[in-house]
Amino acid sequence: MIPLLRYHFALLIGSHRWLPPALLYAAFVAIGIRAGDPVLDGYGYAAAPLLPVAVWLVRACVTGEPPAARACTAAAAGPGRAHLAAVLTAALATTVLGALGTGFVALVSDPHSADHRTVVPMGPATLAGALTALSCVLLGAAAGALANRPVLRSAGWAVPTGALAALLLLVTAASPANAAVSGLVTGSSDGTVTIPWLPLGAAALIAAAAVTAACALSSRRT
Repeated sequence: MIPLLRYHFALLIGSHRWLPPALLYAAFVAIGIRAGDPVLDGYGYAAAPLLPVAVWLVRACVTGEPPAARACTAAAAGPGRAHLAAVLTAALATTVLGALGTGFVALVSDPHSADHRTVVPMGPATLAGALTALSCVLLGAAAGALANRPVLRSAGWAVPTGALAALLLLVTAASPANAAVSGLVTGSSDGTVTIPWLPLGAAALIAAAAVTAACALSSRRT
């Protein structure tokens, strides 16, 4: 798997297809998070856009190879493993962006509640922010895996489906991403830090099921 990950990382970096989502995320964080803003609000603001970014990067990775190269990779490593490596590459790349965004929030934000009266402990707050970001990455990878090849082969269907899935996962109350982000924003009102263990666990299970299904289908359709 390590050689496959290196291969897909090289493809992603060399193609520069990572630049648009990375620049969009950087602009979102830089414009939306100001020095002195409440730290829990900042962590929620930095985590939410990682979900559509992950969907975007999954598409960049699973469609980055020419058909002939994809066939060679599938023949050498197996179509399921090759597809898994592409999705993992996108998830890892998004995780790096999330780590940078979380670090930026920790540097510039005010460790107090929204009314700036209650002190927020930075250690638990940073852990909550990091796990919320990871939850969004996992759900974005799940949505990207199901909204692209081999599940949806047409870009005309894949792109709007991925965008709609990202939107629904952010705004639907039952979504683990929504629960994790809302926990940060709600906690900011009184300085309460809630570690999103349950949303993270649910996101991990959803991601595992979605990626497993996509990889299994890749083995059948390749």
